[in-house]
Amino acid sequence: MADKEGRSCPLAYRYKPESLCREPAHVSEDVLYIVGGLYGNAFALDEIEAMVRAEERHGHRVKLVFNGDFNWFNADDTLFREINSRILDHTAILGNVDYELSVPNAGAGCGCAYPEYVDQGVVERSNQMMGRLQVVADRHPDIQKKLSLLPRYRCLIFGGLKVLVLHGDPESLAGWGLAHESIASGGEEKLAYWFRATGADLIACTHTCLPVVWSGKVDEKQRIVANNGAAGMGNLRADSRGLVTRIGFTSPFMEPLAAIARPGLHVSLMPVAYDIDAWLAQFDRLWPEGSPAAVSYRRRLTDGTHLVPEGIIFPSFR
Repeated sequence: MADKEGRSCPLAYRYKPESLCREPAHVSEDVLYIVGGLYGNAFALDEIEAMVRAEERHGHRVKLVFNGDFNWFNADDTLFREINSRILDHTAILGNVDYELSVPNAGAGCGCAYPEYVDQGVVERSNQMMGRLQVVADRHPDIQKKLSLLPRYRCLIFGGLKVLVLHGDPESLAGWGLAHESIASGGEEKLAYWFRATGADLIACTHTCLPVVWSGKVDEKQRIVANNGAAGMGNLRADSRGLVTRIGFTSPFMEPLAAIARPGLHVSLMPVAYDIDAWLAQFDRLWPEGSPAAVSYRRRLTDGTHLVPEGIIFPSFR
């Protein structure tokens, strides 16, 4: 079982695409911020809240939606309580990390369901991180209870469009079907199936840590996938900023890193320029050199990834 921990997908994570938009909730706000992969970074949360206030000064009404994995690096009692208390004041769904902190699945490890192309060392370190974070979470049963009550997905009616907010993909909370790697390799048949099955116009996801925006027609309707990568760590080459997905009726007031626009709808990946020096100081106290998180993530926090902005938009011409 140990060799499957972190790669297997627990049955509790799975759902049917046809069920995801059966009970949509109407949204009265005119801007959505979808925040995935905060990873316990309170400085990124500070900046996101500042971005929301700036939107409001521009006359926009903003709804914050956290689509999972808001916990990860916050392996400290004070920070664990702070992150969860702040997030749970907003609309949220579970990510695999949050799920395993509230209702651990035997043999799931970190619950990441890593595909085979992810190095085994990464998987093992993530399992070790989860073990440490679960020890912290067990000291906060009130937070665990609140997490256990969160849904695995939400469907929102936004300006007449169905916006499906997920953590992973339309078949699993920890699915990788909407990963940058999956979309870049040409998974349009699967995308078309999921859009038909869910009835969604737009799917907002995260989980897989690399950003991607896809647009294309399915049954003569324009559809969009927006994966923000991570709000709490760098996503692009030589760029330590996080990203959030902004969905609005009008264009954003600041420059997005990637965007798709059509009349009356703007879907953008917005940079989260948090205080990287303050975050690194806190991260290094929690996860010193040689620790699982430092080995897996420290360089990404400072240097970002291999991606450039032009490499995250995938238009379809079908």
